[in-house]
Amino acid sequence: MPSNTPETVDFFARHRELLETAVAATASRDHWTPYPESPSRSVYGEEAAQLGEAAFRDQLGKPFALPGHPGDGTVRATETSPYGFALGISYPRVAPEEAVSAAKAATGTWRAAGPDVRAGVAVEILARLNAASFENAHAVQHTTGQAFVMAFQAGGPHAQDRGLEAVAYAWAEQKRHPAAARWTKPQRKGGALAMDKKFTPVGRGVSLLIACNTFPTWNSYPGLFASLVTGNPVVVKPHPGAVLPLALTVRTAREVLAEAGFDPDLVILAAEEPGERTAGFLALHPDVRIIDFTGSTEFGDWLETNARQAAVYTEKAGLNTVVLDSTDDYRGLLGNLAFSLSLYSGQMCTTPQNLLIPRTGITTDQGVRTADEFAADLGTALDKLLGDPARAAGTLGAIVNGGVLERLEKAAALGGVAHPSRPVEHPEYPQAVVRTPLVALLDAEADEGTYTREWFGPVSFVIATDSTEHSLRIFRDTVRAHGALTAAVHSTGEEVLAAAESAALDAGVHLSENLTGGVFVNQSAAFSDFHGSAANPAASATLSDPAFVTGRFATLQSRRPVVPQEATHA
Repeated sequence: MPSNTPETVDFFARHRELLETAVAATASRDHWTPYPESPSRSVYGEEAAQLGEAAFRDQLGKPFALPGHPGDGTVRATETSPYGFALGISYPRVAPEEAVSAAKAATGTWRAAGPDVRAGVAVEILARLNAASFENAHAVQHTTGQAFVMAFQAGGPHAQDRGLEAVAYAWAEQKRHPAAARWTKPQRKGGALAMDKKFTPVGRGVSLLIACNTFPTWNSYPGLFASLVTGNPVVVKPHPGAVLPLALTVRTAREVLAEAGFDPDLVILAAEEPGERTAGFLALHPDVRIIDFTGSTEFGDWLETNARQAAVYTEKAGLNTVVLDSTDDYRGLLGNLAFSLSLYSGQMCTTPQNLLIPRTGITTDQGVRTADEFAADLGTALDKLLGDPARAAGTLGAIVNGGVLERLEKAAALGGVAHPSRPVEHPEYPQAVVRTPLVALLDAEADEGTYTREWFGPVSFVIATDSTEHSLRIFRDTVRAHGALTAAVHSTGEEVLAAAESAALDAGVHLSENLTGGVFVNQSAAFSDFHGSAANPAASATLSDPAFVTGRFATLQSRRPVVPQEATHA
């Protein structure tokens, strides 16, 4: 365990107040963040934006430096910006077996350090990541296709919020039991039985983080920091298309760990070239005892079935659903929904896909609107939102990869397209592939085979049902069978809202009601909103709750009889 010598820093003392406030925030569930989301000079400094972009540009076209990192050789450059240029960055290569071995060897002193020290180090890592938010924003923008402001917020402060939230839960759960206690049992004859007992949180072992292409930091920080704080080393396996954001994270973590007197191999980058299947090999390694994964249902299901030696936390795909019954703010409903469909071109695990509406229509403050009319009105709202190319680019970002375009083309060929997708020319990056959302009108019975699979990207379906009751039944059944990350309902009737909430509880999905203003169904606030649910097939974990951290460690005890005081002086 590191001591507080001039060579090391007491990061727990530095951040204790922040940690206690974060734990309190998980209980209050009100808005709270220590990491401002605005990329403002007044917040981050006059030169922060310029220096951050320069730091990003300085990484391009050269090997990424990770001093002292295990392995030899390099992984060739695999990242191309969706805005039209290759990043040209190569990364250190470490064989999977060596990565696990090095991580395991670093564990001893980290385990002995205890929850306080580990939490302090983790918060220091987050503080430095926050200070580098502009550099990270460019890295996220040019690996995911998010627009810059979204990349700054979701890839920076919002991701850091989620990381700190996991730290708070992990720290609090390890502190639930005392570090030591004296147990005394009175006896009828003779003196009392007395035992001194110690209780030590011990991590499960090496943690494997398998990251996604679209949100490399937001989806990764919870698992990364939950595992670290509970005493586990972490092997970070980024998506080949989005390595840089996590390489920057790993470098920062290793620097802080070294400053605190720990082996930096507690965090290792396992970059790979396309087709190497490093994740599958690592996932079955007997020393990998924790896995965090965001990505396809197919691979997530494979991990849950085959990585039997590990605690597996997944976020996969689902059918995010909106039930439309009635509204007293039709304009607000359309505007809110149009933005939800457009944000980052629908390339979010929380974007609505299935919009269920009675074919005879819904009651609104603008009269009854049939399913056909609603689909047309939604198309008009999308055109209004995305009519200006500069504004559209700032909302849509760029298409992250060819798979999204392929799904979009298949959706266009389905028939029943009420609002076709159209290309948008990006004012700054003419090579970027930018597309507006496609909205197709389907029938609940005839097209069940279409809307009961996920169409990740800018594709949504207005699904005509027989009634609101029919819509709620489809909502319940499809989410229970296929999963969802989000759900929403619009109704002016309390009975319908209550029925929708009951259906959501049955299906195991979080529900939003009557969103017409500045809160959107695909946004999730750390310390207040739960993201994901192990109650439906789209995920096996929630960001964040106690269950997300307690499986990462065991509390082990040692005990010994209390030696009578007189015997100690014999």
